[in-house]
Amino acid sequence: MKIVFIGAGNLASGMSEEMQRAGMTIGQIYSRTRAHAESLARRINCRWTSNLHEVITDADLYVFAVTDTALPQVIARMKPNGGLWVHTAGSLPAELFERYTSRYGVFYPLQTFTRGLRVCLDKTPIFLEAKWKEDYKMLRRIAVALSDNVRETDWEQRKRIHLSAVFACNFTNHMYALAARIMEEQGLPYDLLLPLIEETAAKVNVLTPAEAQTGPAVRFDRNIMDKQIAMLEEQPAMQTIYKLLSQNIYKEKIMNKEIAD
Repeated sequence: MKIVFIGAGNLASGMSEEMQRAGMTIGQIYSRTRAHAESLARRINCRWTSNLHEVITDADLYVFAVTDTALPQVIARMKPNGGLWVHTAGSLPAELFERYTSRYGVFYPLQTFTRGLRVCLDKTPIFLEAKWKEDYKMLRRIAVALSDNVRETDWEQRKRIHLSAVFACNFTNHMYALAARIMEEQGLPYDLLLPLIEETAAKVNVLTPAEAQTGPAVRFDRNIMDKQIAMLEEQPAMQTIYKLLSQNIYKEKIMNKEIAD
């Protein structure tokens, strides 16, 4: 099986390298940025191009790993071929392809990728969708070679999964960035927070997030909360975030208690 990646960003880099480690053949990398295409192709020893019209047409699978905004335009410019076309987006329908090919689907790994950092996919959920049953079987063969957690989902489910991921990953990472700013303003290294971050993440492997919640907001300790809000008086955006999160943490505690009762 020959696979072509349309895109050479974070996800394309991580997934193509893991596919190659699993014994799959990456036939070509395309990126509109020549340096990105060439760099990734060099790492996995395959052909590359920065011209969509030079994308090979004899591959079995074409993985479109570009931004959600760029995806429709890239699809529209692709040369027709007989391969299976899939995108990797959580928030977009598979039907984006239907005007351009009869074989299409989705290959969506629920994971965060950063170029240069390896992510082992063996426990990563991979969500699949395909128009045709035989194409789904092909995607599943690829997915199970990478992960022990492969599921079939439709667009409605995948949209909600992606929304959950934004809260669990992107927003959480932003909280890390805000915490780092507070530390750095006091001349303290951010890595002092790492043991706390690691323990917080580890706890939700054995507890639900609601059970693992600690801090002044869950107790609604106004004495501490008011003092911390005052410390942020020169950063009104962070004050707003602090207030909204604290209110919602306490609200969730009350709701969970009412359900349990």
